[in-house]
Amino acid sequence: MTTTYSNPELPVVTGPLFLPDTRGYDEEIAGFQTAYTHRPAVVVGALHAEDVRSAVEYAARQGLPVAVQATGHGLSVAADGGVLISTRRMREITVDPVARTARVGAGVQAEALIEAAVAHGLAPLNGSSPSVGVIGYHLGGGLGILARTFGYAADHVRAIELVTADGRLRRFTLGEELFGAVLGTGGNFGVVTALELELFPITTVYGGRLIFDTGLVEPALEGWRQWTWDLPEEMTSAITMMTMPDIPVIPEPLRGRYIATVNIAYTGSDRAGERLVGPLRSIGPRLIDDLRVMPYSDTHTIYSDPPFPHAYTATNALLPELTADAAEAFLDVTGPDGPVTVVAGLRHLGGALRRPGPANVAVDHRDAEYLARFITGPETGGTVVGDHHDLIAKALSAWTIGQSPTFLYGAGERADESQTRAGYGPATFARLAALKSDLDPANLFRYNRNIRPART
Repeated sequence: MTTTYSNPELPVVTGPLFLPDTRGYDEEIAGFQTAYTHRPAVVVGALHAEDVRSAVEYAARQGLPVAVQATGHGLSVAADGGVLISTRRMREITVDPVARTARVGAGVQAEALIEAAVAHGLAPLNGSSPSVGVIGYHLGGGLGILARTFGYAADHVRAIELVTADGRLRRFTLGEELFGAVLGTGGNFGVVTALELELFPITTVYGGRLIFDTGLVEPALEGWRQWTWDLPEEMTSAITMMTMPDIPVIPEPLRGRYIATVNIAYTGSDRAGERLVGPLRSIGPRLIDDLRVMPYSDTHTIYSDPPFPHAYTATNALLPELTADAAEAFLDVTGPDGPVTVVAGLRHLGGALRRPGPANVAVDHRDAEYLARFITGPETGGTVVGDHHDLIAKALSAWTIGQSPTFLYGAGERADESQTRAGYGPATFARLAALKSDLDPANLFRYNRNIRPART
């Protein structure tokens, strides 16, 4: 049941306000994730940082929790009452081509930042989907398409503009305690209104997809597993297994088939890239092989993430290695004959991701060499989310060292403290909980994988 509040006072902002019974409310709360939807008591359509500051100040004064949404890709815990700050209108981007930096507003999506950077012969460290919000992506750590080459995107942030629980708009830079705590914790410490981040002199990438049919899924997984043992940092890759829907929008060679897709992004020369992927091509014939040198603006085709809103949940496991037994367990639970209908993927980590980030940046488990990801529907064959998430977790438990908070989607009813703790080392979590006590003792920012104040 949605909580209601009797105080008629509303925040004073220049952007639009929406209440549950007003026109535009449903459109404003809608996001990319359709399985879970915020149902706040008040929505603030922020136009700028002062609107955000006023909304947070209002929420604190009224004792209301705060949720934030730009695109809604990573929604995990839906707001039930309280205040939702919609940042989708805050789309300003300023590129400094000399300093190789960009300042981005809270509503900027990756495709807009890529376009702005490419105009200057530069590129950001974006993820696979062009419609993901830049701020939310960095607050989750930022595991990008070139992750092994450059590390986590969060390590390349240079300044944060943040509204804290006391209603203050503050600016933090590299080395400050709250600067590091914000990056990797997904909105636990306030509302980020803008980020300043590094850009890189990259104009092209060698990459694309190798897609194998059902009979080659197991050899493709084993071939990819062995292939990743000895690769240069310039090569970032993943493998994804799934049954493609049998619908007209899916290309005929893939429609209705269970397939394995190897995703490639390489920052070296095309000749070296062709040489490196040779062992993968020797696995067997491909349904699709579109590896090529592409302009950076085309890198969204490497993963071809769905561009339309849909319902999904996801869990993951970080692995220090990918043994043959672990790969077999992975395929047993997620393959075409497995008990769960799932999009199952493995990302190769290591490389620059192993390196320590700037002091206090809250991205842990850097010793992980692989990330196992599982995307399911909210319910599969009458089985509730918790059951199939538990089944997947159990299958890989012998090899799991933690989880990546940024790839936990939906299933907010399972977002308890044990799940949040799994994203960090014990010392990091204790530091974050203590800082939360100082900066947000009322836990105003709790519609997330929440770090509760240590003294509550």
